[in-house]
Amino acid sequence: MIKRVKLTVAYDGTNYKGWQIQPNGITIEEVLNRELSRLLGETVTVTGASRTDSGVHSLGNVAVFDTGARMPAEKISFALNQRLPADIVVQDSCEVAPDWHPRYQNSRKTYEYRILNRTFRLPSRRFDTYFYHHPLDVAAMRRAAEYLVGEHDFKSFCAVNAQVRSTVRTVYACDVLREGDLITIRVTGNGFLYNMVRIIAGTLIKAGSGELMPDRMPEILAARDRGAAGPTAPAYGLTMIGIEYES
Repeated sequence: MIKRVKLTVAYDGTNYKGWQIQPNGITIEEVLNRELSRLLGETVTVTGASRTDSGVHSLGNVAVFDTGARMPAEKISFALNQRLPADIVVQDSCEVAPDWHPRYQNSRKTYEYRILNRTFRLPSRRFDTYFYHHPLDVAAMRRAAEYLVGEHDFKSFCAVNAQVRSTVRTVYACDVLREGDLITIRVTGNGFLYNMVRIIAGTLIKAGSGELMPDRMPEILAARDRGAAGPTAPAYGLTMIGIEYES
């Protein structure tokens, strides 16, 4: 009997070319497919909720796959983690309905973009934060971020030539927090466009550096033009925190 299994997957994306299988390097999806197929003795193909980019990290990306194996769904995480490399760890596995799909459910996704804002780099944070040595005004970044909350057309915050039906998304919260030298931009929404969070981060950094007045954000949104927003911040500062699904 075929069952559908849901995985919650955490990973350090440093050594991978993102989630989705690529011809130019190893990916998270490729490793999961390979090790699940070996574990269960059948060809397994996972489907992920978020196709994170090269270098992006995750604490809780979600994937599903179908299997005829007799191993209970909740045991698969334990067995699979014995086979996975140290930078990929399945946090949970469970059985879901046969038609449950991680991308076609009402959900709230949360991402964090982390900036190390100090005079000199810290070697231990080189893979999970973006180092920015000019002082950043967190209050200005917060004011700019407030304009992004709500339902908007985020075309200005979407990579050029992205293939999407609509660029309208809802952002439920966009917070900027500072703890010591670490600035965290935390964004929760119903979905995100290609590079959207990294472009938000790049734009908020411009606001924090004084290059962009926070009250220009409505104008940037209204432009619906990628050139109106700030640069795309580097991938390694971005972590997918997790996905909450409506029951």
